[in-house]
Amino acid sequence: MLTRPALDPSTLVPRNSSGYPEPFRSRVLPRDKRALGDALGLTRIGVNLTTLFPGRESSIRHHHTHEDELIYVLEGEVVLRTDAGEQLLTAGMCAGFRAGSGDGHQLVNRSTSPARYLEISNRDPADEGAYPDDDLRYLKRPDGTAVFTHRDGTPY
Repeated sequence: MLTRPALDPSTLVPRNSSGYPEPFRSRVLPRDKRALGDALGLTRIGVNLTTLFPGRESSIRHHHTHEDELIYVLEGEVVLRTDAGEQLLTAGMCAGFRAGSGDGHQLVNRSTSPARYLEISNRDPADEGAYPDDDLRYLKRPDGTAVFTHRDGTPY
């Protein structure tokens, strides 16, 4: 058995939930996320080991104001959707998204097999998210929990 700071990700119970309101939640679920950063007590970066099942989206296409993100594909393949179009990412490939760039991004699993990848980002309490294709906005409460609203600020 490993002891901290080492960790076997298979010992973590995967989270299969989403804070998105409907009709967005059903586009991303089911998916399994293992919060490696939380399990290791990391406070400045978030790291998730995510399994994205066939036909699912990693998120609604979005961009962040204060958080950089990096995706590293471990197994399978996903389609990266950005403002520039679509690209196929396979095992060993990665993509990065600079905070404040305004370039909306998401991953879609159009294959017949699950894909696994690492999601890595900084944890910024001032972060907000915008969703260029949908009437959706993301804010963080002071306790770090997510709040999703319409673009005009009205709640779902």
